[in-house]
Amino acid sequence: MTQGKVGIVGTGLVGSTFAYTMVLTGVASEVVLVDIDPDKAAGQAMDISHAVPLAHPVQVKSGGYQDLDGAQVVVIAAGVSQRPGETRLDLLKRNTEVFRSVIRSVTGNNRQCVLLVATNPVDVLTYVAWRLSGFPPRRVIGSGTLLDTSRLRHALGEHFRVDPRSIHAYIIGEHGDTELPVWSLANIAGMRLRDFPGHDEEEMGAIFEGVRTSAYEIIRRKGATYYAIAIALARIVETIIGDNRTVLTVSSLIRDYEGIDEVCTSVPAVVGSGGIEKIIRLPLAPEEAEAFRHSSRLLREAIDSLDL
Repeated sequence: MTQGKVGIVGTGLVGSTFAYTMVLTGVASEVVLVDIDPDKAAGQAMDISHAVPLAHPVQVKSGGYQDLDGAQVVVIAAGVSQRPGETRLDLLKRNTEVFRSVIRSVTGNNRQCVLLVATNPVDVLTYVAWRLSGFPPRRVIGSGTLLDTSRLRHALGEHFRVDPRSIHAYIIGEHGDTELPVWSLANIAGMRLRDFPGHDEEEMGAIFEGVRTSAYEIIRRKGATYYAIAIALARIVETIIGDNRTVLTVSSLIRDYEGIDEVCTSVPAVVGSGGIEKIIRLPLAPEEAEAFRHSSRLLREAIDSLDL
C-alpha cells in the first residue's frame, strides 16, 4: 500500500466517493474530510471508516482546514453541482466564489501540498486555484480529460474488442464541449488506429461524440457523475504519492503550446511527487492543433471574464 496523507475538501457525491475509493484501493494511509457542514463530513468519515476492516488500513477522519497540515495532496471537490442541461462553463462564476474561500483556507494551513481540483468547470477553476494559491504551476492540477480519455479507451476497446489498457488514445483540451481526440497518434500495440482492422471513420466520430456527451447523459439519467471521476482522482493521487511519473491527461498551466499561453487545459503530462514533472508536446495534426487552439481560446475568454 502506498503511504501518504490526503485531504478532501467537499464531501458531496464526488468527494465522498473518492474518499471511499481511497479505502478500497489503499492508495493513502490517512484521509481527512473537510466540509462547510462539519456534521456531514463526520458522518461520511464514520460510514467510510466502517469499511476499513474489510478493505485496507486507511485512517479516515473528519476535521477542519487545520487538519490538512501535512497532507501531500489536497483534493478540492467543493462547489455547487452541475444542473441538467447546464454546461460546465455555466458553473464558473458560482464556483469561483466558492474557491475564493476554500483555497485561502487550504493554503493558510498547508503550503507544501499538491492541489488537485475536481470541481467543474475544472480547467478554469484549476487556473483560479493557481492564481489564488500562489503555488508554483506544477503543484496545481485539475482532473482534466483523464476521465474523458478513459471513456474513449473504453469505447474503443468495445468497438475493436481489445483490452482498453492496450489502447493508446488521448482526449485533450477542455474537459467539456470543445475537447478533442488526438486520432492522428492513436494506436493499438503500435499500430495506428486507422490501420487497425475494424477502423471506420464514421464510427470513430460517433464514438467520440458519445464520449463528449456522456456526462450530460449520465446527469440526465441519475443526476450526477461520481464513480469514474473518483477512480480517476485516485489514479492521480496514487501517481503523486508514489512518485510514479505516470503520463496522464490532466489539466495544468501551459505556456507556448501550439501558440497558447496562460491557460489551464489538458495535454499528456508526466505526474510525480512534485505534481507536473513534464508536459509532453504532442506532434498534433494541423486540424487537431487548430481545434486545440480554439478550445484554449474559449477557456481564456472564460478566465478573462473573472475578477482575479
